[in-house]
Amino acid sequence: MSEPLKAAFIFIAPEADPRTHQSWIKTPAVHLLAVGVKNYEQAVVTAERLVSEEGIAAIELCGGFGSAGTAKVAAAVKVPVGVVRFDVHPGLGGKSGDTLFG
Repeated sequence: MSEPLKAAFIFIAPEADPRTHQSWIKTPAVHLLAVGVKNYEQAVVTAERLVSEEGIAAIELCGGFGSAGTAKVAAAVKVPVGVVRFDVHPGLGGKSGDTLFG
């Protein structure tokens, strides 16, 4: 059996701290680390750290990341970055992350 894929799901939420707001979900095929961040800057730093320190090979971003936020994270790492799409995110007061964190 091959090694499981190590992936991360990064979500954006007010007052999230990536060092404490994180949790692993492990299946035989995928080890997924869910991590909360409070803004795009923190998302970039966190993504870089996850790739270098945790061996994360793929990142998915929550729907709170707009196009600009997704581009910032994708430019910072050399692993595939995907995104859940909400143009008006219910957890961000009906706004895009680009409007709030852009």
